Amino acid sequence: MSQESTSTVTPSRLSAGEPDGHEATEHTEPQPHWRADIEASLVVFLVALPLSLGIAVASGAPVVAGIIAAVVGGIVTGLVGGAPLQVTGPAAGLTAVVAGLVSEHGWRVTCLITVLAGVVQIGFGLTRVARAALAISPAVVHGMLAGIGLTIVVGQLHVLLGADSRSSALESMLELPGQVLTLHTASALLGVGTIALNLVWPRLTRHLGPLGQVPAPLASVTLMTLASLPFAVERVDLPGNLLTALQLPELPEQAWLSVGVGVLTVALVASVETLLSSVAVDKMHQGRRADLDRELLGQGSANILSGLAGGLPVTGVIVRSATNVRAGAKTKWSAVLHAVWVALFSVVLVSVVKQIPLSVLAGLLVVIGIGLVNLGHLRSAHRHGEGAVWVVTLAGVLVLNLLEGVLLGILVALGFAARRTIAAKVQVIPAGTAEGTWRVVLTGTLTFVALPRLARRLGSIPEGAPVRLDVELDFLDQAASEHLLGWVQEHRRAGGTVTVREQGAAVLSEVVGGGKPPRGRVLDGAMPSAPWSHGKVEISSDSDPEEPETPSQLMDGVGNFHDRLAPRMRGVLHELRESQSPSTLFITCADSRVVPNLITDSGPGDLFTVRNVGNLVPVRPSDPGDSTLAAVEYAVGVLGVTTIAVCGHSGCGAMRALLEPSAEAEGALPGWLAHAEESLSAFRAQAGTDDVARLAEVNVVVQLRHLMEHPLVRRRVEAGRLELVGMFFDIGAAEVRVLEPESGEFSLPAGV
Repeated sequence: MSQESTSTVTPSRLSAGEPDGHEATEHTEPQPHWRADIEASLVVFLVALPLSLGIAVASGAPVVAGIIAAVVGGIVTGLVGGAPLQVTGPAAGLTAVVAGLVSEHGWRVTCLITVLAGVVQIGFGLTRVARAALAISPAVVHGMLAGIGLTIVVGQLHVLLGADSRSSALESMLELPGQVLTLHTASALLGVGTIALNLVWPRLTRHLGPLGQVPAPLASVTLMTLASLPFAVERVDLPGNLLTALQLPELPEQAWLSVGVGVLTVALVASVETLLSSVAVDKMHQGRRADLDRELLGQGSANILSGLAGGLPVTGVIVRSATNVRAGAKTKWSAVLHAVWVALFSVVLVSVVKQIPLSVLAGLLVVIGIGLVNLGHLRSAHRHGEGAVWVVTLAGVLVLNLLEGVLLGILVALGFAARRTIAAKVQVIPAGTAEGTWRVVLTGTLTFVALPRLARRLGSIPEGAPVRLDVELDFLDQAASEHLLGWVQEHRRAGGTVTVREQGAAVLSEVVGGGKPPRGRVLDGAMPSAPWSHGKVEISSDSDPEEPETPSQLMDGVGNFHDRLAPRMRGVLHELRESQSPSTLFITCADSRVVPNLITDSGPGDLFTVRNVGNLVPVRPSDPGDSTLAAVEYAVGVLGVTTIAVCGHSGCGAMRALLEPSAEAEGALPGWLAHAEESLSAFRAQAGTDDVARLAEVNVVVQLRHLMEHPLVRRRVEAGRLELVGMFFDIGAAEVRVLEPESGEFSLPAGV
C-alpha cells in the first residue's frame, strides 16, 4: 500500500543539522553514481506522478498545480536542501489545509499563502530552530496526520461515488449516506477497483516478472484508466498548454488575519512533516546525514517558487523518499531527475493524463488517507499514557479544522504533562489479613494539588491498623508535609503504628529535620530504590514518645526489593538464570561504603566481584587453596573475562592497620594482612608520612603486580586478551580515579 505518511520519530534522535564536514563529502563522493540515480529517479517518478495529480484534485486546486509543485519541489529542494535522498513534492498531509484555504480565499490567494509560508520556513532555517519545530508531542503529530487522513477519506469518497468533495470533513460525513443512494455506478466501480488493486498489487508482483517492479499507485491508475475508456465519467481537467495554466498569486481584498493564520499553519505543518521524514530517511541508509536547518531553507525556497508559479505547497514526503532509497539512489540528483521526468511527461503526454478519471484518483487518495491513520501510533501513545492526546487531536481536526485540532491536542498534551509534574501517585495497598500491614506508597511530586486525593486515600485505612509508609518523592511542599505528618500522629494516637521508609531523595527527612527539600533526586541510575541507611524516617509525636518497632534494615531492604526492584529487574534476571558472562573481574575491599555496581554504573551479570579485607591478591604458591586466587582462575579461565580491576579506596581500615599495627591483634587478620607487606615496604620507600590514602593507592599497584605473577593471567595479558586496571575510590569526593600505567598516578577518566 502506498501512503503519504511519516514515521514515528523521537525528537531525542534528531540532529540539529550541523554540517559535520558534509560540504567536503559533497565534493569528494565517488562519481560512478549516475546510473543508480537515473534508475531510482525513474522509479520515484512513477510513484510521484499519480500522487501529485490526486493531491491536487483533493486540495481543490487546479490539477496542473500538483505537477508544478512536484517539479519545483524536486528540483529546488534537491539542489538547495540538506537531505540529499529526501524527495519533495505535494503531500497528503497538507491536503486538508490547502482545501480549506482554497475554499475560503480562492486559489490565487492560496498561492500567496504558499509564498509567504516559504519565507517563514527560510526564517526557521536561518534561526536554526529545527529542533524547536519538533518540540511537539508525537501523539499530537500522529493524531493530526490521522485526522488529515480521515478528512481525505470522507472527502474523496464523494468523488469516488461520482460527486464533488465537500468543504469540510463534518459536512462530508453527514452527507455521505445520502451520496451512497445517488452514486454514479461506473465512477464507484472504478474507484473501488483502484482501492482493491492498491491493496492486492504487492501480492501479485511476485507472479508478474518484470511488471512486478511497477509501483502500486501507477499500476492501479493505469489499469483503471484503461478500464474506464468505454464509460462516460468525469476525467482530469488539464489544459493542452501548461504554460497558459500558470496562475500568479494575488493579494487578498480582506481577511488578512485569516491569511496570516494560514501562512503559519502551512509553514508549521510543512516543516514538521519535512523534519520527521528527513530523520526517518536517515535511518534507512548509511550515507550522509541530513542537515535539517539547510533542508528548511531548501523547502522554503521551493515553496516560494511553487507559489509564485501557481503550484501547491510542498514538503519532504516519506513514501517518495523511501522509494528513492530502496531504488538505490546515491545522491541528490535522483530527486532532481525525478522532477525532470514529471515535467517532460506532463508536457509530452498531456493527452494521456487527461484520460485519468477523477474517481480513480479519488480511490488512490482513499488508500493514502487510510495509510495516514496508523493505529500503531495510537498503541504507542497509549503505552506512554497519551492515547487521549491522539484521539482528541484527531477529533479536533475532523470536527473543527486542522489548526484548532492541533492546538486542542497540544493543550491536552500540556495538561497531561502538568498533571504528571505536579501530581504525586498515591497508592494504598490493603493488608492481606486482618492483622496485616497496610502499605501507603507515595511517588513523584506531592503538593497541595494532591491533598484531596491524599486525604481520601489515607482515610480509607482503618484506625489502629499497622501501616508502612513508603516515600519516594522528588518534592514535598508545606501543605502536603503538614497534612502527612498530622495524619501519622493522629493514626498513632488512635493506636496504630506507622513505619516510614524513605527511598531516593531524602525529601521527608529534610522537612522533618527543619531543612529545605532537595532540588533533585539523590539517585537516578542503576539503583533508584536502594535501601540507604538514611532512608528511614521516624516521625515522633509528643503524645507517642515510644518509637514503633521497625524490622531490621536487612529485612526491610529485602521487602523493598520485592516491592520495587524485582518487577523492574525480573526480565534481566530471567535472561541470566542459566549462565553468566561478565566482562570484568572486580577485586575490591570488603568495606561497606564501596559499592562496585554503583561506582561502575553496571548491573547484574556485568561484574564478577571478589571482596576481601584490603583488596589483596595472594602471591602464588603461598596459599594455593586461597579463595581469591580460585576466583581469579575461574573468572579468567572459565568465564573468559577481558578485564581485571583492582580497586582500593580512601579511609581503608586494612591500610590503617598496616600503618598502625596492634600488638593485641590475633586470629586470621594479621596473617591475611601479610599479603600487603610488600605494599607497605613500597610505600615506606617513597612516602614520608603515614598517609592511608596514598598507601591504598600503592597497594593497588602492588596487587596488580601480584596478579601478573599468576601464570594464567600473565599468558592472557601477553596475548592481548586480558587487561589489568587499577582504580581508587575517593569516598568523600565521590570520585573514581584510574591508574595511569606510565606515570603511576591515579586520575579521573578522560571526559570526566
